Amino acid sequence: MDEPKKLGFGLMRLPRKGMSIDIEETKQMVDLFLAAGMTYFDTAFVYPGSEKAIRKALVERYPRDAYTIATKLFAMAAPTEKAARRELETSLSRLGLEYVDYYLLHSLMESNYRRYEKMHLWDYVREMKEQGKIRHIGFSFHGGPELLDTLLREHPEAEFVQLQINYADWENPKVTSRANYEVARKYNKRIVVMEPVKGGSLANPQKEILDLMKKADPDASPASWAIRFAASLDGILTVLSGMSDIDQMKDNLSYMKDFAPLDENEREVIRHISQILGRSAGIPCTACSYCTKGCPQQIPIPEVFKARNLQLNDGRITEAKEAYAAISAKGNNASACIGCGQCEAVCPQHIEIIAKLKECAEALQ
Repeated sequence: MDEPKKLGFGLMRLPRKGMSIDIEETKQMVDLFLAAGMTYFDTAFVYPGSEKAIRKALVERYPRDAYTIATKLFAMAAPTEKAARRELETSLSRLGLEYVDYYLLHSLMESNYRRYEKMHLWDYVREMKEQGKIRHIGFSFHGGPELLDTLLREHPEAEFVQLQINYADWENPKVTSRANYEVARKYNKRIVVMEPVKGGSLANPQKEILDLMKKADPDASPASWAIRFAASLDGILTVLSGMSDIDQMKDNLSYMKDFAPLDENEREVIRHISQILGRSAGIPCTACSYCTKGCPQQIPIPEVFKARNLQLNDGRITEAKEAYAAISAKGNNASACIGCGQCEAVCPQHIEIIAKLKECAEALQ
């Protein structure tokens, strides 16, 4: 398999200009990324505007051998097998490519993996690889280690797996980062890391953690600790960072251009931080917004949880209530939840969203 450098450009949270993706800023970010020797770009059929944006910012401006692109097929967005199979052709058209380097069956977990089987999508991606439209087959995963073991045993055609790995979730019993990592390595699969900064939350840690980081290395950003933790693991193909502006790109490149794994002193700092996080009552939302797409009440769930975490993580009660009041002023808040459960069925973090929304409503009214 190709060996990209350890930093991948996640294209889910590209810079915005009004309601649209800012193509000019994205171009500048692409230029910086490639100039630093990085090559791995990660998008998906279901990332609104992302594939078309990267065509303009990258594909139409650089030779094909200058980069590698990953995109994804999401069965839950397709009403039929035929519609699911059309996603690759749509992605190739949006991207302006004849093939993608990495193609993933997207967001497999206990609640949906059978759909990929019933739609014969494993067979489909093998066929597309034989036809040259896919170079490498993989899948992104949000389930537990038992299911991961089953999938890797039954589908040896999967050359890599994309896992949520960060120091906050390493021992999280709901995310099972460590256990999933160990299963993937048992099968000798390369790993693409997603959510290394946990939706940006690890870039803005609580004061106790930030003080530890600054004492150990005054010049290192909080995000650098998170990304280097993931990149230091064995078997990592690349670590995705969903960069949203040029400053984030420059910061990531400053320590990943010439990547050095964590040394033992730095690992000890991470262990100390993990102990602190074990006492945290924060809601582990990464703001992926999968939960909001089908919410009949149109509750901005990630925004509600972000407000609640101001209180839970940092004790900033007044700010939390002000943030929640702003949400209420714009429309439905947590108290509008009718308990339908669609959000919990698609949550990659397996958050008990209904119960958490009730808690938020009670605490922040």
